[in-house]
Amino acid sequence: MCPKTSKTTPLLLIGGICFVIVLVGITGITLINNINLSNIIRLNEKVASDSVSNNENQIKELNYVNNHPRNVYLKLNASSRDDEDDEQMQKEQEQLELPKISAVIGGSKPKVEDNQVKESSEAISPYSSTFSSHSSAGELTSTPSGGVAPSSSTVSVTAPPLPFGGVKYNQSSGLIDYEKRNQVVKMMEHAWHNYKLYAWGKNELRPLSQRPHSASIFGSYDLGATIVDGLDTLYIMGLEKEYREGRDWIERKFSLDNISAELSVFETNIRFVGGMLTLYAFTGDPLYKEKAQHVADKLLPAFQTPTGIPYALVNTKTGVAKNYGWASGGSSILSEFGTLHLEFAYLSDITGNPLYRERVQTIRQVLKEIEKPKGLYPNFLNPKTGKWGQLHMSLGALGDSYYEYLLKAWLQSGQTDEEAREMFDEAMLAILDKMVRTSPGGLTYVSDLKFDRLEHKMDHLACFSGGLFALGAATRQNDYTDKYMEVGKGITNTCHESYIRAPTQLGPEAFRFSEAVEARALRSQEKYYILRPETFESYFVLWRLTHDQKYRDWGWEAVLALEKHCRTAHGYCGLRNVYQQEPQKDDVQQSFFLAETLKYLYLLFSDDSVLPLDEWVFNTEAHPLPIKGANAYYRQAPVTLPVSNAS
Repeated sequence: MCPKTSKTTPLLLIGGICFVIVLVGITGITLINNINLSNIIRLNEKVASDSVSNNENQIKELNYVNNHPRNVYLKLNASSRDDEDDEQMQKEQEQLELPKISAVIGGSKPKVEDNQVKESSEAISPYSSTFSSHSSAGELTSTPSGGVAPSSSTVSVTAPPLPFGGVKYNQSSGLIDYEKRNQVVKMMEHAWHNYKLYAWGKNELRPLSQRPHSASIFGSYDLGATIVDGLDTLYIMGLEKEYREGRDWIERKFSLDNISAELSVFETNIRFVGGMLTLYAFTGDPLYKEKAQHVADKLLPAFQTPTGIPYALVNTKTGVAKNYGWASGGSSILSEFGTLHLEFAYLSDITGNPLYRERVQTIRQVLKEIEKPKGLYPNFLNPKTGKWGQLHMSLGALGDSYYEYLLKAWLQSGQTDEEAREMFDEAMLAILDKMVRTSPGGLTYVSDLKFDRLEHKMDHLACFSGGLFALGAATRQNDYTDKYMEVGKGITNTCHESYIRAPTQLGPEAFRFSEAVEARALRSQEKYYILRPETFESYFVLWRLTHDQKYRDWGWEAVLALEKHCRTAHGYCGLRNVYQQEPQKDDVQQSFFLAETLKYLYLLFSDDSVLPLDEWVFNTEAHPLPIKGANAYYRQAPVTLPVSNAS
């Protein structure tokens, strides 16, 4: 018998075949997805690796958009600036016949041909701080401009109240004098390129001899004083190629380890420590912080005295320190040991090492507690006995920058260091009473005082005090505000008079006042000019605070005089006698000519948003340091709190 055939067999067969097909399809899709996923993972890993590599490279390379102090306002306002604003800026640039801007380093930094720098034409007040709210410690937490934010406070980026005690002067017009500023940039290039050609790595240049200046205050050692001193000026001016040359030299060559020389604690601090600190604030490059600390550590043996008042000179290899033999029986000099506070305090904040601040705070306490004759500070103090030397007082040589650092330490602290401000006001009131006078011709001057006798002589070095008095007036409204501003303007005018009363239109080293002569040098050793910046510093500060056009006009007079009498084919020289029609040159291009003179002239013709005075304070070598709690570039080191043992 044949078996009976089932009707369900074909259906089962067809179902099985379909199942196998579906299974194979699913398996294939899964396999393909796994392959794709593996490739995606590999690709993501590569992208992440490249990103890390790029980030590391960006740390090594300067990111001018994030780090350049000139761009802080541009970044904060970028979101509100539309294409029409950019077109308007381009039209203004073309009307001024400025060269076009071309991007370099992947568009990170705008490079301007012929060394012009285009900035925002928007009017930005120099008196309105971008970061307004502070913690109890005065630290930043939010840094839209890319700065380091170490604390937990909240920072507002809204329109803040006016700092500076609410003293209101003319608001910024945003006006930049491109033609005049560009001339200053060309002067900087000329000075730098010839230094590089004839004295690279040495301290200073002798332009006429076309060789290094071995008799500089730093001797013949290869310390690169002009490089370190001038590098932040290059950075501010946007001279990137020259800046990188200098940074490369510092990284490869700069060290004090094998220098067996007696260096000035004061000069080494303001030029080398100050210069490195500014560059660290500008860039965040740890190289500069390390070098600043390296130099400061070499200076510390000078502080090993019974009083804590440091000696003037220290051998950076042996640590042996001493004072100048001529300085009033082995005394230390007020303008030297009193001009360390800004740099050492800031160094402590960025390294987390309190030692540096402790050293300068000790100096502060000695000077606060010591009895001061008629409220005045003599120029000499014995570091062993803690007693004053000869009673010679001056706002010029030997005294000058001590008073400057009292005001600026208060500013640097975010106006929290009240002790410094009180000491400043007390000192200035005594100086106003005992040393500031008005000549028969109506010129305000500050005289040296020796043994209660006015000399009626004013140093060129004291010409910085015009800006100092004005800054003191602008930063706090009190009973002395009007007097400070009046004297500041008066002293600045007097220093200008000392310039225009010389045939060269450049001022002498010192000038005197009597019934027969005013604002003029009488002795041969007072008639020289060594490219000093102090008068231009006051022009700059008074311009920022008043926007009186005469300060820019006076600065331009000085530029023309420098070009006519001090420029040579291979750099710039000082003059031996400013009263001669064709003066002999001294064959020295001072490092401070690049650090101070050209920087202040450049800033004089720049917009107020370039290093605004409510965010930066200049050390006595014109190296700008950030103001705590007001500047995203302060870069304070994180503070490690002790761990509690409580269970």
